Amino acid sequence: MKKLTPKTNTLKTCLASSLLLFTLFGCDDSESTSGEGYVKLYNLSDDAPAIYLTIDEDLSIESDDDNDHYESTYTGIANGSAHSNITLTSQAYEFQLAWQDDDSTDVADLAVIYESTLTIAEDTIQMVVLSGSILSPQVMVYSIPEIDEDDDDTYDLFNMRVLNMHSGGEAIDFYISTENETFNEAMLFGQFAYQELSDNQKLDQDDYIFYITAAGSDEVLFTSASIPFSYSSQNIMVIKDNKGAGSSPYSLDKMSDSAVIEYSDTEAEAQFRAYNSVANQEELPNYNEVLSLHLNGVSDEPIIADLAYGEVSADLVLTSGDYSLDITTGDENLPLLTNHLLSITENTNKTVFIYSEQTYVDDDNDGDIDENNDGIIDEIEVDLYTLTVSNSLLTTIYTHEVEIVNLIQSDDFSQAVVYFVRQNETIETALYNKEVNYKNNSSIYLKNNTYQVFVVAKKNGSSIILNTFDLILDEDSTEQFLVLENDENAPTGFKTTMFSQTLATTEE
Repeated sequence: MKKLTPKTNTLKTCLASSLLLFTLFGCDDSESTSGEGYVKLYNLSDDAPAIYLTIDEDLSIESDDDNDHYESTYTGIANGSAHSNITLTSQAYEFQLAWQDDDSTDVADLAVIYESTLTIAEDTIQMVVLSGSILSPQVMVYSIPEIDEDDDDTYDLFNMRVLNMHSGGEAIDFYISTENETFNEAMLFGQFAYQELSDNQKLDQDDYIFYITAAGSDEVLFTSASIPFSYSSQNIMVIKDNKGAGSSPYSLDKMSDSAVIEYSDTEAEAQFRAYNSVANQEELPNYNEVLSLHLNGVSDEPIIADLAYGEVSADLVLTSGDYSLDITTGDENLPLLTNHLLSITENTNKTVFIYSEQTYVDDDNDGDIDENNDGIIDEIEVDLYTLTVSNSLLTTIYTHEVEIVNLIQSDDFSQAVVYFVRQNETIETALYNKEVNYKNNSSIYLKNNTYQVFVVAKKNGSSIILNTFDLILDEDSTEQFLVLENDENAPTGFKTTMFSQTLATTEE
């Protein structure tokens, strides 16, 4: 490694190099230059939907009025993501950040949250960083020289900067070690205040571990996994807020010219909870719509006890890892499912959906499940299974994720389609719809609105409505699960259950 500072040394060199290249929005007045440069948007606004970047020579002029007028709106960027480097002719531009509040992505129809100017300089990346709330956005523009040096390939080097975007506002110390070392052997890369971008350092291509402490402290608050750097690339390690289940306040993004990869604290805890979708059935004579969950090697007592049908448990915090899960009846502790693998990844929050599935028994394997031809299935077995789904970490206020979980078992269909119908739409014209197969889940992102929701399936070529209800999404709504289930007591034989991916259930 090169240019790193031992933990015991002072930080004068690193701090001096960090008082750098960022400009406040609207303060870039340099003259146009020839050649080409780059721009990219990095969205770190916690409650923002996808943000669209528009680059324009003059936002006050319609692009159709002048064939030589440059104007382009780029793909919307979700929270935690960034554009690949966008190549532009070096000159002054106006730009705006906006979100899609209607069906159209035309620049004139987007809801603008910020406008200003920037200058694309030759061989320089203008990185626009959006942070804070979309209601009061913070926008920074960082000018980063492009590095493309032959020596990097010759000597197997790569380039790295550090950007502190943790919203707590405190300064941090950033350390680095090779993958076969610990924090005791780590070297100090630098100390960085909020929104501060470091100078570039060249390092040997290798696998590295990164550590974060409070400024001047030796208490490690974040440790990354081993991260490979195998190319002579230009990277920015971004320190940002942790939105996962772990107790570390930090997470880390590795940003290259074309991708952003997020890393969590390797010591981060995980959370999971369970939803009971198992109704009473003749084939489960000892089950009374209450079950308990046991994790082998964790506790002799149930980790989730007496979970009733149609209910979701509280969150359970666990060390990340692989567990053996048993499910028993709630009262007599009789086994319903044993030795089921439950894999919990650090910093994640998941919901385990427990459901039953009927199987027709064919003891003689002749393909006939009605041996006496009385029109009744001779024997049915019921087994329990689980479907594990990651809970959304989004906190957006203008759009919301609905994760649809299809637990409907039917001889007539294996797929359901959920339509979210707005005023002046029908099922046939509804913009928002999602097909979900049995024992699968799929997400859809909806804008704030009032929807009539239809769950539809095909039976013998005809469309049948399994369930319908109204859904209102607004700025106070949370990300939701929508569970499709069998229900012999419902008029159609099916029901839907909606509950927040972080809160309690409500049945429709």
